[in-house]
Amino acid sequence: MKDKKLENLRTEIDNLDQKIQLLIASRAELAKEVAKVKKEANTQSAFYRPEREAQVLNRVIKRNKSLLKDKDIALIFREIMSACLALEQPLKIAFLGPEGTFTQEAALKHFGHGVSTLDCGSIDEIFHQVETDNAHYGVVPIENSSNGVIGATLDMLYSHDLNICGEVEIAVSHQLMMQDQSQDIKIIYAHQQALDQCRRWLSNHHPRTELHSVASNALAARMIKDEPNAAAIASETALSLYGLQRVAKNIEDKAGNVTRFIVIGKDSVPAGDEDKTSLLVVTRHESGALFELLEPFKKQNINMLQLARHPIPGVKWEYLFFVDIEGHQEDEKVIKALSEIEERVSKLNILGSYPVAIL
Repeated sequence: MKDKKLENLRTEIDNLDQKIQLLIASRAELAKEVAKVKKEANTQSAFYRPEREAQVLNRVIKRNKSLLKDKDIALIFREIMSACLALEQPLKIAFLGPEGTFTQEAALKHFGHGVSTLDCGSIDEIFHQVETDNAHYGVVPIENSSNGVIGATLDMLYSHDLNICGEVEIAVSHQLMMQDQSQDIKIIYAHQQALDQCRRWLSNHHPRTELHSVASNALAARMIKDEPNAAAIASETALSLYGLQRVAKNIEDKAGNVTRFIVIGKDSVPAGDEDKTSLLVVTRHESGALFELLEPFKKQNINMLQLARHPIPGVKWEYLFFVDIEGHQEDEKVIKALSEIEERVSKLNILGSYPVAIL
């Protein structure tokens, strides 16, 4: 009797799977039609629309009444949308490589697996690939909950004319790994930020081991494949990707460590349901300069989400401010605030307005 009931349930699942597959196929046909209409209209409309995708995912979450978690159902639709978008226009996304980095994880989380990825050796190269149209978009880290803003990314945003088109957050946990965990560890490779985030653990467990900073954690994992007595700090993905053995799990000093990544591209993003705007501001060298920057936001009742100071590249003892605010640069109150701020500061760069991260 139990076998019969199980068989009936499996039959129901098979029937539902068939219906779901047919509906996805219908959605793919509509996506193909959208691409055809855009091409026939000969417009400059972008195929990838961050504000539209954010609206769709928000609706998916709002109408979710199933046993599945909101995040899980949204990720399913993320992949469906990614595969359909690939029928309209295959996207190439530049990320900080090699394979197995948190930046690659962020890129695939934001765009889905329907895109092709281009691994780059540095943040500078990611900007270059987007500027020269070798990639449609790039994904770079902008801040970490433990270490603060990423200076290399701010330097590139300051010196290049690209827009921020989106954001995505990744929970970061670090694993210590090596090719043969029975060996003694004489050197540990990792990105400098990972070394900083695991400093206390490393001091307690490997106080006399040499620590060596490299361009990325995934590169560290790849390097130690053929190096005896060497370990790397990297992600769970890198652990399996490079066939290494885990020495210790979750060695970061602070639990709940999150890195925020931004999507860079050439297009500006229209207003959506819930937006964020990022700015780079250089204040004047005078008393009350910071107040002059902040006061218009208070006057317009605009919530400031981020305020970070960073040295201006190539200029000694001068600083810029990286600012995130709620709202879109086309919102009336944001327009008023930014107009007033522009008159009070030495330089104001609007880096872009984009949907708040959903996944």
